[in-house]
Amino acid sequence: MLVSEARSLMFSSSQEEHCAPSKDPVEYGELVVLGYNGSLPNGDRGRRKSRFALYKRTKANGVKPSTVHILNTPQASKAVNCKGQHSISYTLSRNHTVVVEYCHDKDTDMFQIGRSTESPIDFVVTDTVAGGQEGGEETPITQSTISRFACRVVCERNPPYTARIYAAGFDSSKNIFLGEKAAKWKNPDGHMDGLTTNGVLVMHPVGGFTEESKPGVWREISVCGDVYTLRETRSAQTPGKLVEHENNVLQDGSLVDLCGATLLWRTAEGLFHTPTQKHLEALRQEINAARPQCPVGLNTLAFPSMQRSRALSSLEDKQPWVYLACGHVHGHHNWGHRSEQEPNARRECPMCRVVGPYVPLWLGCEPAFYVDTGAPTHAFVPCGHVCSEKSVKYWAEIPLPHGTHAFHAACPFCATQLGLSQGCSKLIFQGPVD
Repeated sequence: MLVSEARSLMFSSSQEEHCAPSKDPVEYGELVVLGYNGSLPNGDRGRRKSRFALYKRTKANGVKPSTVHILNTPQASKAVNCKGQHSISYTLSRNHTVVVEYCHDKDTDMFQIGRSTESPIDFVVTDTVAGGQEGGEETPITQSTISRFACRVVCERNPPYTARIYAAGFDSSKNIFLGEKAAKWKNPDGHMDGLTTNGVLVMHPVGGFTEESKPGVWREISVCGDVYTLRETRSAQTPGKLVEHENNVLQDGSLVDLCGATLLWRTAEGLFHTPTQKHLEALRQEINAARPQCPVGLNTLAFPSMQRSRALSSLEDKQPWVYLACGHVHGHHNWGHRSEQEPNARRECPMCRVVGPYVPLWLGCEPAFYVDTGAPTHAFVPCGHVCSEKSVKYWAEIPLPHGTHAFHAACPFCATQLGLSQGCSKLIFQGPVD
């Protein structure tokens, strides 16, 4: 399949036009925010969306370290920062600052990610709220832990188009400031480095992003792109230990955590092996064409359209529901309650009498989260998002950062924490009796 044909299946034409700077651009890869089922709940808008494609720029905008200034007065530091060049300032004390100037790099493109809506940010990311909601006016975040200028991805403009990640992004004045309280140090070779307040964590799956791959080890990335073991707590001032044999190159399936949102990196090559939107729609129609029935009510069930599934809109009459403890799929009904306080937390399955959660099923509509093109046969517990068996089992094993020091597995489509004793359930459909 040609590149243009493959991409046209993955995106609508309007998305292509919005993302792509030219007719046949080189795509470096895509960053996809975990917790959203194909789009933000209120729709993708400009630089704020659930996935961001990184394309080769018309003109290179990368930068690389050049001159180092050691300054002893705040005025001298200000003078260097006002020169209009990119720079990183390491404030060691009130009267001691090291400023590293950066010059243009014709061989790389730079993309910046963060919470700020200022122009230097290419991809605006806000805190993910479990349950498929987005932090905004409807579900306000009391205090965001995502940095305004969180990180930057630098891609080589020539094959193999290697992408590297660095903590912190340049602000509107083209500066990165690491204040007195930030973790910073001078390396043995003499160059300065540091960490951002809540850090940028990265995990590379062992074996790539395939059905056979396993979780890797979470690491922290420094401002200069070195790899460190995790700090004792997320914002501790003492850095972890340097991991010399590892680097900051993003691989297909790498996860980037910004302390409030986790991003999945998919390479352009990796995306060719994922199911397309067209393929997922064909799987949905195939299930519905088999006319699965509620084993008690005998009414025909049908998965809602991809658009309704993405929006988690109101439930439909034919919506499939599942008893998660056993996997029996039914239509919606009101019998079998075992708890008055939480009506659907303890329900008895009419087929096998097993008691457990009873939830509606929604198809997983974000193709980037699938590790294969298998049929949607399994559901995440307790949210009820459905995708292939291998995809469900892959994500059920991935420990995602939560808060300042906890890790737990979560559904990639809505960020709901998976059950500790049961992370997924195999669905048991009943075919038509006629």
